[in-house]
Amino acid sequence: MSQKLKLHNATWPGVVGKGEPGTEPAIGLEQMLDMTRATEVNGATYDGVDLFLFQPHMDVFDDADIQRVAEAVQQRNLKIGSFVAPVWPGTVGSSAMGSDEDQKKFLAAVEISCRIGQRFKQLGVRDYGCVRIDSATPTAEWAKDPVNGTKRIAATFKEAAKIAKDHGERLAAEGEICWGGMHSWQHMLQLLETVGEPETLGFQADLAHTYLYLLGVNAPEHKLLERDHDDAAFKAAYQTMVDALGPWLFDFHVAQSNGTVFGSGSHDKTGRHCPADASDGKLDIVECSKAWLLDDKGQVRNNIQHICWDGCMFPNETLEKPATWTTILDVMLKVRSAVRG
Repeated sequence: MSQKLKLHNATWPGVVGKGEPGTEPAIGLEQMLDMTRATEVNGATYDGVDLFLFQPHMDVFDDADIQRVAEAVQQRNLKIGSFVAPVWPGTVGSSAMGSDEDQKKFLAAVEISCRIGQRFKQLGVRDYGCVRIDSATPTAEWAKDPVNGTKRIAATFKEAAKIAKDHGERLAAEGEICWGGMHSWQHMLQLLETVGEPETLGFQADLAHTYLYLLGVNAPEHKLLERDHDDAAFKAAYQTMVDALGPWLFDFHVAQSNGTVFGSGSHDKTGRHCPADASDGKLDIVECSKAWLLDDKGQVRNNIQHICWDGCMFPNETLEKPATWTTILDVMLKVRSAVRG
């Protein structure tokens, strides 16, 4: 039997949309790791975490701090999988669609992330996973010149793929309605095909974000599903989306959605992530996960070795409840069982 998928928790819900004026305070990396480590369901625990590579969780320019993070993860008997590259303006990077200087910053963020990924491997805390990127470009900016905008993003991503390949890494582009050129399932597919590096640049599917793809949020011309859909319509639309993007899948986020959007701080409105047992959740998490993770032969796609829960922008009160994480882990165990037994 194939090795079971590793189950990871994300650390960025502690920082994304937090620590800014008018927002909740950020939750430190150590606390996120402690909450992950403390979670248990019938003797099963999380295997690792996916990281956010920037302050306040990490100084990407300080090797001593990178070692600190590795040691903190190892001390809790966890592994590092994928991580979010700091590609946005105000971190290391800038818009993938922007000027030559912006592109240079974006590529610098990718290179730094790839080096850190290799450093984690050297330190014995990482064996699998991808470097996650997006266009770092608002949809409104992309919409001013869609054709040339996508060409520019694709050119930047192609250079990023070369950097990743040189470092033995793979890039996963996260489909999300707030990132220009990636804000619908068709725009995402066009971008991936334009880059044309299927061995190095693939897709990261998040159940919450891809549900909004179906609804055509930010791209009504690509809508596959009405909000008042029935099960048959949902399954047909979902299959259309997965048939298009599934072959590109490199990385996967388990999530729940109620079909609404949410933003906090400097993070634009995007697909709202809901608790796994949300009463207004629209998704059968296990069935949707199977649709993404398994190819037409029933095999896990593209050597994916772990899956991660994404509770991005969950309120701190929700994050700090142990029941939040046990409920999530229980669902993830069901996903793993359905996919690989």
